[in-house]
Amino acid sequence: MHRIIAMLYQEYFITKRSLEVIVDVVFFPLVNIVVFGFLSLYVAGSRSTHAYPLLVGMILWQLVYITQYSISVGSLWNIWSRNLSNIFLTPISITEYIFSFVISGSLKALIILVTSTLLSLYVFHFNVLHLGILNLFLFFLNLILFAISTGIIILGLIFRYGTKIQALAWSVTFLFQPLTAAFFPVSVLPSAIRWLAYLFPATYVFEAARAALISPAVRWDLFFIAFTQNIIYLPIALLVFVKLFNRSKDTGQFARNES
Repeated sequence: MHRIIAMLYQEYFITKRSLEVIVDVVFFPLVNIVVFGFLSLYVAGSRSTHAYPLLVGMILWQLVYITQYSISVGSLWNIWSRNLSNIFLTPISITEYIFSFVISGSLKALIILVTSTLLSLYVFHFNVLHLGILNLFLFFLNLILFAISTGIIILGLIFRYGTKIQALAWSVTFLFQPLTAAFFPVSVLPSAIRWLAYLFPATYVFEAARAALISPAVRWDLFFIAFTQNIIYLPIALLVFVKLFNRSKDTGQFARNES
């Protein structure tokens, strides 16, 4: 645990002293929630309750973005500062290395969830807790697992191909926004790609969130599918990462990442 705690200390100091991280992880998510909240109120007109699906979708989407960002970009800070090789000269294992970013990303996502809950209550008079405590826990768990799988694969790609693909670390999740129907029902998607949406666990979470706005009853059917997909995708993501990581070392790309 002391090696994981050491990595968490590093994450703490990077976050504390880096304006880029604060802007990406704190400022932009909260601004997006405010902007989308006012936009949804404008579109809904006098029916303010019709604005809540978009607001809930944006709040929950930040959990995916922040967790994936922390896992992928956390390693990039080590590459940019030419500290990656120093870390792996220590006894730390790759499992401990990844797990530290998972913890860091999950904690950041939880902090933003609490902050955005207070923000939505104060600015939009919407209490996220009305969705149900159990629902919120299941939303958080499944979206975090989905983000971890995505972040681990992106991290493996960065190790394998270097900083020339580093833009994926903060941009690839936006590809999933329309595909997971974060802000609208799946039925809105064209029928030709609707099947693709159901391949992502996040889709079922957002569908369950919109259902919770009508009734706080837990949609166990949707959560069962989401959790099943997550426990299938996570081991696959880890296997892909190990393959990419080992290939990076075999080809010498791991050492060249800091050059």
